[in-house]
Parts: sequence; structure tokens; C-alpha cells
Amino acid sequence: MHSSSPRKARTVVVGGGTMGADVAVVLARGGALVTVVDPHADRRAQLPAHIAAELATAGLAQCAAQVTVCAALDDVAWDGVVLVVECITERLDAKQALFAELVSQVPADAVLASNSSGFPISAIAGELPTAQRMLGLHFFMPAHLVPLVEVVLGAHSDPALGAWLHGFMRGCGSVPVLVKKDKPGFLANRMQHALSREAFALIDEGIASPEDVDAAVRFGFGFRFLAAGPVLQRDHAGIEVHCAAAATMYPTLSNTDVPAQALRERVARGDLGMKTGRGFFDWPEDRRRAERSRYDTLLRQGLALLASELPAPQGEEVGP
Repeated sequence: MHSSSPRKARTVVVGGGTMGADVAVVLARGGALVTVVDPHADRRAQLPAHIAAELATAGLAQCAAQVTVCAALDDVAWDGVVLVVECITERLDAKQALFAELVSQVPADAVLASNSSGFPISAIAGELPTAQRMLGLHFFMPAHLVPLVEVVLGAHSDPALGAWLHGFMRGCGSVPVLVKKDKPGFLANRMQHALSREAFALIDEGIASPEDVDAAVRFGFGFRFLAAGPVLQRDHAGIEVHCAAAATMYPTLSNTDVPAQALRERVARGDLGMKTGRGFFDWPEDRRRAERSRYDTLLRQGLALLASELPAPQGEEVGP
């Protein structure tokens, strides 16, 4: 098995869209040599500047030279590659076709990972001979600012490779969590959707406005999550307090198995959020740009607050 240090490790990211570009930033800051594969010429042209700017903002401008871009899998120098991360369109057939093609291209000991947020790695792997070295590697947008990454084991994944990938991502400055079964939504999205189901049920019932739902999360218990997750928080507050509150509230919580009306109505109208100019709020272009700037700025400030608890990227010189 390869060293779990990303420094000078040869890696490939397939798909140079928003997620793939930022995954390349994550790998490069760990010191990895990264090849990004994307068939779209306009996207390839934009990638170097984006990656260089994000690495420079992180104080790692020197790492930009570790990233190269090419148009096709056949253009990759595959010898010595230890990790491939798939970041293409979220379509199962496309992912299955890509990994079937990779079988004949990648070294026999390379780990093959998918950034899919919805498809279990077992479904993508199917009967491929590479199934034991295929894992989920689920990042959260923006991948270079949100520290968490999920390392997901499929039914046939080698647990030792899961441990290797976990260590590799720590070396990239990420906070990896090991998800031992690839249930739909994995770990973080399952918890996020449990919260969202209740949040949108409260909106449907007219109990609170979208603005107040967001405020309750951001400035209430969500604010505390920066310091302690739900498990540690119970030890802070008292487990008996939580248990008593749960007994009172759980019978009245939403357990619907369909998306909320507030969501379904907007999807039916084509009001999908920033991408269409309207969702729960209106997003003219100037407001959308301002919001993305505010959002990214706060994420960076959050990273600064957590800096002492985050792994140091191995590509960064952290002292003598």
C-alpha cells in the first residue's frame, strides 16, 4: 500500500467543474501532484487561474505549480498515480461508464473515489473488478473551504484502503470522517436532511418564516455547533435534559416521506435558487454576487476560528 502522505503523490481529478476545481485545490495544498481532466476547452482555460487564486488566498501560492490540466483520460500520465477522484455530472450511468473505462487505464493499486453525493459507491462499482478499491470521497461545497470530507466504504470496499484515504485527506488539511456503510446520504447529508425536513415542515405549517428558520439555526444551536457537535453538546447540557426533551418533542416531529410543499412548489415553478434568480428569496445578479462574497468570507472566518483544531496540510511548511 502507498504512503498515506499526499506530498508528491500523483493524483487525478476527473471533472473540472466547480467541485472538481476545488477538490484539486484541496489535493494540491496537501502537496499532491494533481492532473485535472475535463473535455471542455473553456473550462480548462479557466481552471489554472481559479486554482492559483484559491491557493494564493490560503497562503499556498507555490502549490499551484503542482496542478496540470488536460482534455482526456488518454492524455494522463497514469504511471504512479495513487488516487483518482471522480467529480463529473451526478448521473449514475455516466459515473458507471467512467469507472468502467478507468479499469483499463489506472495502475492496479490506485484508489478510485467518487465525489457523488447521492449514489452509493456500491451502485457505481457494480460488478467491476476494481470494486474493492472503489470508495466514496464526498466533499461539501465549497470543497476547499468546508473542512469535512466523507470517506465512504461500499459493500466490497477494502477497509484498509478506507483507512489509507482517511489519512491521505488529513494530510491535505481536511477533516475526514469514515462512513462504514454507504447508506443514501452517507453521514452528514442524512443529518442535514433530518433537520431540513423539520425546518420546511415548520414553514409549511406557518409556524415560522424562512428568515426566522434560518436565524434559529444560525444564531441558536447552529452557532454552538462550531464549538461542539450534537453528541458533545449533550455532555455539555446534560444527557437527562436532552432525553426528557426528546420524549416530549419526538412524537410531534415531522416524519413525512416526501419533500415539503414549500420545496415542491418552487421546483414546479422552476424557482431553484441562485441558479435561476429566485428561490425562497430573489437573486438578481448583483445580490447573488454579494451573497456569495458574504458567504465565502464568513466560511473563511470560521476556518480561522477553528484553525487550531484542523489538520495542517502536508504541503504547507509549518515550521522547522
